[in-house]
This record gives sequence, structure tokens and C-alpha cells, in this order.
Amino acid sequence: MRNKRTVASRLTPRALTLVILALAVVGCSGSKVTTRSSAELPRYQVRTIALVPFTTLTTPQVRDVVDQTFSVPAGVRRSDIAFAIPPNTEQPLRQTVIVPTSAGDTVTQLFWSRLRTRQGVTVLAPSEAARVLASQTTTQLPAGQLPAVTVMKQLKVDASLIGQVLVYQERVGGRFGASPAAMVGFEAKVVAADGQVLWEGNYYERQRPMTEDVMGFIQRHGVFVTADELAAYGVEHLLLEFPFGKAEER
Repeated sequence: MRNKRTVASRLTPRALTLVILALAVVGCSGSKVTTRSSAELPRYQVRTIALVPFTTLTTPQVRDVVDQTFSVPAGVRRSDIAFAIPPNTEQPLRQTVIVPTSAGDTVTQLFWSRLRTRQGVTVLAPSEAARVLASQTTTQLPAGQLPAVTVMKQLKVDASLIGQVLVYQERVGGRFGASPAAMVGFEAKVVAADGQVLWEGNYYERQRPMTEDVMGFIQRHGVFVTADELAAYGVEHLLLEFPFGKAEER
């Protein structure tokens, strides 16, 4: 009995707080990044990849003015990241916002900055794929052929990395207080010449206060970050599970 009392007496309020904090980190961080490799991947040899400029979701997103959160647009419901976006109901006041076109360029360049020096695989600059796509029109493409496949054939590469930005909302406020906070979501896929999806990754995050996401708030050093900073985090962590080549050692 004395031992139990001794242990209990050592659990100071500060220690109890740390225990609770640790439990909160485990329980509240959530999954912001998911990846999946195809079972068919071992059959393919991928030494060269064309990075195709990311597109942006054109479906308007409806934002609740009261809660400052997004409902799930139709385009996202068909997306792999739909599970991560909280649905809204009973929205008395709503605003319509769109994903800025520049978000596609931002995410593309974030991927390129990390893949350009990747060892064991050659990734072509997105400008190469953009040049091929600019020279083609949908009427010129063979029936049923994806633009990514056209890029592969023209550039003579083994696969294409394609993607779409589904959510890209900047924070309203500053680093020490934002409402709403920044929110970013995108998906990426590596497609082989025969149309087989070899790898796919999804990222979605709406930055939350510490009471809802302790780990995320610690990772952001206790401040509210920008959409660009969230996007950089998403790209970095998606590529940790990228099965082609390996990151350059720093």
C-alpha cells in the first residue's frame, strides 16, 4: 500500500498534465496523409517519370459563414480524400469559394523541388509535360486516351505523376489567431503507360486549435500557418512513402 501511495504522490499536477497531453497527442492527431501502392507495382520498372502540372478542382466549394468550415463539394465526394473533409448540414449562411488556379502551380513546384534531385529515378520538369499538353487538343487525343498517357508517349518515359488540388483556402488572420485557419487538400497518382495506377497519395488538413489537434499544433510551433506552408508539409510527408527512387541525403 505504501508503494502505491508513494507513486501517486509523485504524480504532481505538472506530471498529470504531461500524461494527459501525451494521450491527447495519440488520440487527436488524426491521419492527414494516406498513401497506397498497387499490388501490381513489382511488375513495372519505373526509371523515368514525367511530372504533369497539377490541375485544380473547378467545382465551387460552399463555406459556412457561421462555422467557417467547408461542406463537401460534389467533386470532392468522388475523390479519395472525401472521408477527411467534414460534411456540413443546416447551413443558414453560405459563401461560395473556388480553388485558385495558382494552387495547382504551387503544389506542382513543391513536388518538383523535392523530386528533381531524387536518386534512382529521373523526374522530368513539369514544363516538359506542359509543352506536350499545349501542343495537343482533346480532339487530337485518341479516344479514351488520358493526357498523362499522351505525355508519356511523347516524352518516352515510364510513368506520369499527375494530381489535383481539391481544397486550398488561405487563413484569415495572423500566426497567433486565424478564423478560419488555412485548409489544403490534394491528391497525387503515378500512372503507367497502360493506365495502371501504381501509387497514389492523399493529403487533407484544416489546421485546428491545440484543443482539437495537439500534435498538429506542436508541429506548427504553436502558430497558425499559411496554406502554402500546409501544402509544403503535405508534399514532404507524401513523398516519404513514394516508392520510386529515394530522397537525396542531406
